[in-house]
Amino acid sequence: MTQPQYPDSPQPGGQQYVPGYQGMPQAPPVPAGYGYGAPQQMNVPPGMYYDPASELILPQGVQLASVGRRIGAYFLSLLLLVVTLGIGYLIWGLISWSKGRGPTQQVLGMRCWTPANGRVATWGTMALRDIVGGLAQGILGAITGLISFILFLSNKQHKSLMDMVGSTVVLYDPNKVLDNWQG
Repeated sequence: MTQPQYPDSPQPGGQQYVPGYQGMPQAPPVPAGYGYGAPQQMNVPPGMYYDPASELILPQGVQLASVGRRIGAYFLSLLLLVVTLGIGYLIWGLISWSKGRGPTQQVLGMRCWTPANGRVATWGTMALRDIVGGLAQGILGAITGLISFILFLSNKQHKSLMDMVGSTVVLYDPNKVLDNWQG
């Protein structure tokens, strides 16, 4: 049996023949940007990129700190608190807050970033995050600590209760891109 040959020219009425749909008009084309799931145009400033996993616009060369790195930072902070007798950790923290990081973040190459303004967290933001957020996280001890940990694991940006209070996210900056960041 041979396949029928179809003409390449338009059929009567100006419609192109489409096998299987004889005589049926084709649907009009869908306009660009119409419907769910249509890609949206992002205006990403130079030197930055859109991270689809966290839905943040971040500087080139940094990434959202991983869950493992953040958990490691928590345990390292406990060790540093003991080693520095608490006082050294507090003084170190007060100095390093001006660079948008705490002592353990400094050791592990991390920084706090404020996505709302696209800048490294200021000393005041870090104080708010670590003092007020730390008090909020520790106010009921294990209960709020557990809630903070669940929040940290369950959201795309890995924000703990402290990050939510300070409106920050923690970034991993292995190449020290944010040392001289002018966002």
